[in-house]
Amino acid sequence: MTTHRHEQESPPAQAAGDKLAGLCDKLDEAIALLANARAFAKPGKLPRVLDTARRVLLQEGGTAALERRARALEEAGVFLGSDWETPQFLVPSLTTQALKSPDANTVVIEAISELRLLAVAKGEYLHPHLSAEQAHHYLTQVMAINLWLLFGAPSEAERETQGRLAQIPRHLFRHLAERIGYEYIIDRLIDEIWRILQQRPIQVEPVKQMVTQIAVCQANPEIDLGISGQGADRLVSSLYGPTRACREDPGLEVYRERLASMDSAALQGEATGFARAMHDTGLVSPYHPVLLRHLLEHNDHLLTEALGLSSTGRDCLLCYRELVSALIRSGVHPATPQAAYGLALMLERGILYQPPVAPAMWRQLGLTLSEWAKARLNLAFGESVSPRARLLEGVLCMLGLPLGVGQGNNPTCQSARALSMWAYNDPDYLLQMVAWAARDDEIIMHFEGQPISSMESSGGVAQSLPMDLDPVSLIVVPHLDRIYAEMGRRCIGREGDPHRWVNPEFHGWWSGRGFRINVDVTSGRLHELDTFLRHFYASYHPYYNGNQPLIHPQPAGIAVTDSAARFIGWHAITVLRVNLDPSDTMRVYFYNPNNDSGQDWGDGIKVSTAGNGERFGEASLPFEQFASRLYIFHYDPLERGELAQITQEELDRVIGYVHRSWGADRVPPTDLQALQEPGGAP
Repeated sequence: MTTHRHEQESPPAQAAGDKLAGLCDKLDEAIALLANARAFAKPGKLPRVLDTARRVLLQEGGTAALERRARALEEAGVFLGSDWETPQFLVPSLTTQALKSPDANTVVIEAISELRLLAVAKGEYLHPHLSAEQAHHYLTQVMAINLWLLFGAPSEAERETQGRLAQIPRHLFRHLAERIGYEYIIDRLIDEIWRILQQRPIQVEPVKQMVTQIAVCQANPEIDLGISGQGADRLVSSLYGPTRACREDPGLEVYRERLASMDSAALQGEATGFARAMHDTGLVSPYHPVLLRHLLEHNDHLLTEALGLSSTGRDCLLCYRELVSALIRSGVHPATPQAAYGLALMLERGILYQPPVAPAMWRQLGLTLSEWAKARLNLAFGESVSPRARLLEGVLCMLGLPLGVGQGNNPTCQSARALSMWAYNDPDYLLQMVAWAARDDEIIMHFEGQPISSMESSGGVAQSLPMDLDPVSLIVVPHLDRIYAEMGRRCIGREGDPHRWVNPEFHGWWSGRGFRINVDVTSGRLHELDTFLRHFYASYHPYYNGNQPLIHPQPAGIAVTDSAARFIGWHAITVLRVNLDPSDTMRVYFYNPNNDSGQDWGDGIKVSTAGNGERFGEASLPFEQFASRLYIFHYDPLERGELAQITQEELDRVIGYVHRSWGADRVPPTDLQALQEPGGAP
């Protein structure tokens, strides 16, 4: 019988294989036509490629066939002129909507993009803009966010909107999981979540999505995770059951009823449990705001316990009890739970003691938002709470986590850096910016004594209004972006880099007026690298600047490289401090607005975010390695160290890093000749 059954199944399987082979031949023809077409004619050839690719993806084995053609598809121009053309900027959280789209072309091009990245991750495609590690990292996040595609059948909504198209994402993700490994995905996902949470970002929705998917997988008896996923319990419980009274995730109304019947000892247990979960993970359960609002009617001790405050935060709460109560009532809701964490950390920072901050927070509580600001907030975050409450959550989080500001998928690192710097160093100025932007739809800053209005300035660096931001950035960044661009335009015609003049005017008076750059603006070649590094050591390294700690955060620019040490682009960061780490290595601790500071910059340079003395939100590198990626810094020209004390041997190590990475093709001809001489440095 067994033999007979195999004989019966063989012809259909062979027929399916023949059909796939025939479709692949047609796809190869379509790819060739697209590749050979001139640029203006490519859009006319693209529909045939996408339609044939769709038919291939619907076949068993179609995803593997398309993976083998991923490079050919990209080189032919299938991504030309689309968001997928720059894979290094793709955002994992956006894949869900693309894969659920009723438009077949959107689903297919997203699938081709994922298969392209799989080929890169497996080392089968050496991509010019993306390393294998970056591709693997991206796919891990994509699979974590979309785990439902691995284990769930199409929903009724999907069947209605997509029909057979809904099978393509499932074929795709089964193929991705088989190539990467189910167990590896879950374990890697958990590691990834903890790594991101150690940086304490303001925006945690993507992380919450991943944790939710893990919880769904754990609860599904049809999914066997084996021994993997053991470290997920703390993450899942922090969101859905941090305490005894909500352990089984009973729902908000049931939890409110339980709180009403609790005595002080039970409330104490709830308060301690929530605080521990919040400070352990940086995630806040929707049940936590329910408890905080309930405790407003009880004594202050339980409220401080529920926020997990030290003596510093407790004293601040007691001094500003009325303000804190108003902030909880207006801004801390089950739909805005992270506001609780922001409030706790803001109190721990003690910034309410600065005379302007408390009055500015009262103003924020009663701020009338413009129609534009309301519409933006509702569009980005929904209408589960009022726009004012949503913005207040953003304000509390930014003041509590000034190094958790991210730029999203936008070229607005300067604006993100400014917001972070003001929250860190000048919180009342940040609150003034928020008031102007949210209430007046206009920010006015001054450049060399002349006013610049955000409403009167033309376009900024970003080509469209950014949406993937925290509430404060969502409202303020469009204004800052236009002002920053206008400041740059006013420097046109000046010799040298415009950051020399723009950064101190844009970020604040504390930005040093001394300025150094190691790249010639005209030619792009390295310029006086030795002198540049000597000045940096003399200004920032405690051994060479008289052991003077950095007083104010300073803007700086780095040359970002990938894990192969290839140049990617210029990027704005903030130098925060320079200290010895626990192993007595001198490190630079800095803020990076790019959403995730833990990166591999190649040539042995791996940015650390935890384990080397970093505070939440900080990134760090040993001083030499950081200096090798620096291309711009500011300093106080009246506080220069002794340049001559820095050894040439130390500088040569840094210069070696530069020449092996982003400076490889920027070496001036004279230096290059010296390097090539027998006695020259390697």
